[in-house]
Order: sequence, then structure tokens, then C-alpha cells
Amino acid sequence: MKLQTTVPLHAEDEQIDYRSSVLLLGSCFVENIGSKLEYYQFQTLQNPFGILFHSESIDNLIERAIEEANYSDADVFYTNERWHSPDAHSDLSDPSKELLLTNLNNALVNTRNQLTKATHIIITLGTAWVYKDVATQKRVANCHKLPQNQFTKELLEADEIEASLKRIISNIRKVNGQASVILTISPVRHLKDGFVENQRSKAHLVSAIGKINKSALAHKKVSYFPAYELMLDELRDYRFYAEDMVHPNSLAMDYIWEKFKYVWVSGNTEKVMKTVQDIQKGLKHVPFNESSVKHQLFLNSLKKKIAKLKKEYTFMNFDR
Repeated sequence: MKLQTTVPLHAEDEQIDYRSSVLLLGSCFVENIGSKLEYYQFQTLQNPFGILFHSESIDNLIERAIEEANYSDADVFYTNERWHSPDAHSDLSDPSKELLLTNLNNALVNTRNQLTKATHIIITLGTAWVYKDVATQKRVANCHKLPQNQFTKELLEADEIEASLKRIISNIRKVNGQASVILTISPVRHLKDGFVENQRSKAHLVSAIGKINKSALAHKKVSYFPAYELMLDELRDYRFYAEDMVHPNSLAMDYIWEKFKYVWVSGNTEKVMKTVQDIQKGLKHVPFNESSVKHQLFLNSLKKKIAKLKKEYTFMNFDR
């Protein structure tokens, strides 16, 4: 008896290992995958502009990074005692305008550097809904809690999303012809937009990426990982959602991570990943008696494991 529909998956040829360099951009779902890769000490750069929900904001970041188009005073604004950029998440906002500009421009440099050396670039789209600044007529990455009447809300058409994805891929290829580009759609439900509106949004994203997969770009190391479909078809039960009934819970994310790992993470990394996991668990261990001989022996053993691992993988950092 079959009690579950299963999304067909196959392992990719050019998988992620500990020599790989990964850039992750997009919605909060990409940070879920990114946190797993970081936990296992893979080489990653994750959302240097913070969470970006739609394709045009990701397109803007990549274009500015490649063109080295730095931010200046005219590109930021002050409200609620902080300086903000309409192109970045509020995580980058700061009471100091100078520090915000420095952080924005450093993020552009970091993005460009990672784009040029990345072996894998993961892009997750969260929504097709965007907000346009009435004054500038520009679509923003984040409204930073400004009054709603300063924006108009628009639904990007599938053709618009497809066009921005094509620009993203084209710009990536200007500096990196070899990286595998992995497109995904976030399984997070944007119910604040409305139930029907959320479905329309996801449908536009699915349609746009479907067109990319059918185009010539699909033969240029561009592929799709069905995170959205895994959530809807294999985990179609509210027990896999967090309390807000919007975000996948930790069990769902672990499940999707295992699927992603099967498709995109090399089996040759399993032994190292197991060692990293043992170290991470050891670092979180809370002893009954910190000064006990047993605990000191445990710490010495842990230090030796870390030193041995870092000797081969010098980029690993267990202090963060």
C-alpha cells in the first residue's frame, strides 16, 4: 500500500564537497539550507544583503556586485533612528550612515569575490509580490516598516521573473562560466498576502523557473531543486509546520535537507560530516563539573579532533 506521493529525485553529477565554494542568495529558506552547510563547515557565503524575497532584488545585488557599483549617500535613507537601504534587508540597517554604506559596499565586494570562485550558486525565490516606491518608482527589496501609502504592491508576471532570472544567470556567466546554478522556490507560505494571492505568487515562480529549465539556459549548468514540491507533496500535513502554520518546522527542514543532500552533497563527504557533527555536539556539551578530570580529558580529546580536521581543511572554524 502506497501512503505517500514521492517527488522523483536523482543525484547530480557535480556535487558539493569540501573543495566546493557555495554562494546562497534569496528568501529565508535559502538560510535554512545555508545553516546546514555552515553547521557541517562547508565553504559558504550566505545572503550578504540579508534575506531577499524576490528575483529583482537578487538581480540587483548581482548586477551591482559585478559592475562594482558602490552605494553612496543618495542611496540610503533615515527613519526610526536608523539608516536603511531599499536594496537590503533591515539586518544591515544601522544608526550610522557611514557604517551602513561601508557594510553595503563590503557586501558587494564579498558577493563579487564569491561569484567568481563559486562552484555552486543556490538561489531561492520566496514570492512574486513586490513593492514599488511611489516616489522613485523603483521596486524595493525591503520596505523597512515605512508607511504603506509610500508603496504600491504589484505581482510580478512569470515573464518578468523569467527575464530577471535570465539576467541573473547571464551576469553570473560574465565572471564564472563553470558554477552550477541551483534554483529553488521557498516552501514558506506568504499568507499575509492572502491565501489565493500566495498561490498565484508561487504559480508565477513555478512557471518562470519552468521556462528557464526548458530554455537553452538549462544546458548551462542551471537546474531546479524541488523544495516547494517536497513540502506540498511529501509533507502535506500541518505537523510539519511551525506554530505560525507558515514556516516549515525543524523536522520538515531536516527532511528537505536530507533530500537536498542526496541530490547535491557528495557521498564522499559523509565521513568528514560525521566528524564535524561529533565536534559540534561536543562543543555544546554542558558538563556537571567543568573542573573534573573526566571533563578535561573530554576537552583535550575534542581539541585534538578539531586540530586534526583543521590541518586538512584549514578554512574550518569552530569558534563561530
